[in-house]
Amino acid sequence: MSTKDEIRSRHRQGRAGLSQSELDAAGAAIARHGLAWASGLADGGKRTFAAYLGVGSEPPTLPLLAALHDAGHRVLLPVCEPALVLSWVYWTPASEFVRSRYAPIQEPVGARFDTSVMLGVAGIFLPATALDRDGNRIGQGGGYYDKFLAALADLPWGVPVSGAGPLPTAAIVYDPEVLAAGSIPVESFDRKVAAALTPGGLRRLSALP
Repeated sequence: MSTKDEIRSRHRQGRAGLSQSELDAAGAAIARHGLAWASGLADGGKRTFAAYLGVGSEPPTLPLLAALHDAGHRVLLPVCEPALVLSWVYWTPASEFVRSRYAPIQEPVGARFDTSVMLGVAGIFLPATALDRDGNRIGQGGGYYDKFLAALADLPWGVPVSGAGPLPTAAIVYDPEVLAAGSIPVESFDRKVAAALTPGGLRRLSALP
């Protein structure tokens, strides 16, 4: 089995070869499928979703953010804090971005909220560089989302959703980055995700909601 670093490096090389037209097409498809997933979770209402801004050759998410906003949903984006902690800022198309002090990402400017803001969220779109069909995820290697997902599970949710977790999760990757079951090494701090959101559609990965 390949190590996480080897898998991450291989897929980053593949992403680097994508053309702008391929990125644009991927962004449009991800927005379409992501909005459909969010609409199902919202059940006809207007809800809040946590997401992120894809940069460089990552799967583009700005079209998804705009689609969620245009549909009347609220959108939270992450801000990296010291000690691998994520804060969250409400985003709109008018939001300004600045370069993060702690990670190679762009972050929205605005009032910051801690993890407890997730108690009002209907679903989470996560970054990843690869997933396997068991729901195991490889992130960017910084550790922020591992810590965030662990903190998420500790919030006072009351009755768990389907007995398996607090919130529906979908990690955004390209289609070739959804790997066979058992392809990704699992460590004690890892948390499974329920679905892969790709340009090809939404794929259920595990028994999570």
